[in-house]
Amino acid sequence: MTIDEYAAGFDAEPGYLDYARVGPVSRAVEAEAGALLGQLAKARFGTIDSFQHQDARVRGAVARLTGLRDDQVAFQPDTSTALMHALFGLTGGVALSPAEFPSLTFAAQRASQTLGSVTPLWLQTDHGHVTPGELRDQLTSTTVAVAVSLVDFRTGYLVDLEGIRQVIGDRLLIVDAIQGFGVVDAPWSVADIIACGGKKWLRAGYGTGFLGLSDRALDHLTPVFSGWSATDDDGVPVDAVPAPSASARAFGVTHPDPIAQARLATALELVESVGVVPLGERVRERAGALIALADEFGLAVESPRADAERAGIVVVRPAAAHLTLLTASLHNHGVSATVRDGAVRFSAHAGTSDETLDMVRASFVSFASAATV
Repeated sequence: MTIDEYAAGFDAEPGYLDYARVGPVSRAVEAEAGALLGQLAKARFGTIDSFQHQDARVRGAVARLTGLRDDQVAFQPDTSTALMHALFGLTGGVALSPAEFPSLTFAAQRASQTLGSVTPLWLQTDHGHVTPGELRDQLTSTTVAVAVSLVDFRTGYLVDLEGIRQVIGDRLLIVDAIQGFGVVDAPWSVADIIACGGKKWLRAGYGTGFLGLSDRALDHLTPVFSGWSATDDDGVPVDAVPAPSASARAFGVTHPDPIAQARLATALELVESVGVVPLGERVRERAGALIALADEFGLAVESPRADAERAGIVVVRPAAAHLTLLTASLHNHGVSATVRDGAVRFSAHAGTSDETLDMVRASFVSFASAATV
């Protein structure tokens, strides 16, 4: 599949630049969910049993894109649940930035408060950017793991996973991948724990995600929340409580939603069909066009400019007195973006059209005209 064929498979209206919040699903994902929901509604003979095959399908798709084995992957309903499984299963110090998205900070703090097994080491960072150099000087002898976001949700900074791996040695590397998986060609082999939801850049919709675990991670983690479906026994384990599975399957509570699994599998298969590299190149090109527009109209760009340090997020910060004016201009021209903490976060995907960029330009023209009155 070409990048243009991929982009043509979505129905999102022009003006949408909020993929870091939620990615509108493709027609293929919509059709897959509809077909399976129809099967569930009709319940024809044999159709219900077919739902169980979605678990193997989605784990296989994740495995192909990460380089993991399918037994190292467990479907999860979202990133936060995956990170809770990971952080509650650890013992020792975990280094992370307090500026991370709350999925990470809450998992670390709750594991510390409830089990006492995890001790958060709150890193000092450069504007929330976790860099190998700053990280090296803050690690301690009791630090067993380092947790980072692949792409920072506030600044769009793309973390240097390989550099971090070099400085942390044999400590576990935990990656919250939701803000880049599918559009960033990341070196997943250096990560021990990958937690990712599918509702943003993968465009699989709500209730989708996965947890990927290296063999080292499986050796170190305790499956604290491990339910009846998470054993290696076939069927329903009645009259006994078997031990959790030795694979990533242990990190589950009950049977997952097979229609959600099918949505994620379809989205992953679409990414696989076109390739992460060309997707990433198109995303960076579209993000670069947004940066150029911001520069043209004198809006301060706070997100990284270098390709090696960014993905699809572009953050601009107007003068404080002009934030409401910029927000109104975007709204009036039908441009969707996230406004938070005095800044505007745009996030472009491979299908972001020239028409969408023209709508941004028009909103900037209106903003600039009103701001100079």
